[in-house]
Amino acid sequence: MRCLIQRVVEAAVDVDAERVGAIGSGLLVFVGFEKDDDSGRINRMGERLLGYRVFSDNEDRMNRSIRDVAGDLLLVSQFTLAADTKKGTRPSFSSAAEPAAARGFFDDFVTLMKAQHEGHIATGRFGANMQVSLINDGPVTFLLET
Repeated sequence: MRCLIQRVVEAAVDVDAERVGAIGSGLLVFVGFEKDDDSGRINRMGERLLGYRVFSDNEDRMNRSIRDVAGDLLLVSQFTLAADTKKGTRPSFSSAAEPAAARGFFDDFVTLMKAQHEGHIATGRFGANMQVSLINDGPVTFLLET
């Protein structure tokens, strides 16, 4: 499981010119699943995501988590995060979870985040062609892996 997180001032997801999710200050999280993912990895990623310190404290150091700042989360499924890009000029998706499994994993991850985070949570639409807009704050971007 991989999550590409971006600290944002705001972010939104549109599908077919319809806004399906939007947040203010917080984290835009692109989520990708691999074949060997399971509930244990999903839970571990949830802990890491909610505890990862990417927000500034009073001394302008990244010492505060999304929980600490009660920020928003925008969760967007993105299977291309599971791509193997080590060789050649075309990505391989052989390690990506099958769509049905990935949809279940994504739904489980969203449910977990809603249960463990009090801030506003929005999502994209699984499997859709989404247009994602954001204002990156920093910019601050990290790749989390389990």
